[in-house]
Amino acid sequence: MKDNFSNIINSEIPVLIDFYADWCGPCKVLGPILKEVKDELGSNIKIVKIDVDKNQPLAAKYQVRGVPTMLLFKEGKQLWRQSGVLQKNDIVGIINSHQ
Repeated sequence: MKDNFSNIINSEIPVLIDFYADWCGPCKVLGPILKEVKDELGSNIKIVKIDVDKNQPLAAKYQVRGVPTMLLFKEGKQLWRQSGVLQKNDIVGIINSHQ
């Protein structure tokens, strides 16, 4: 996953990483919101969901202590991070501010 993750975040298109867990209630709320974000932004964003229970070394590397935690990358650089659930318009606004 690590090599693949580097390839994913080195994209010229912003990449929103959603660290989540199956047992996490707020993560279930965030899922449909991220689908709406993808529907609105289309090819201007990549959204990747990463299960912290199955990818603990990666979660540890990015110091993910709670879920959901979203990180925004572009060309391998972390531009933004936030834990918790945000509404679609907030997420779209953050992504657009980093285009």
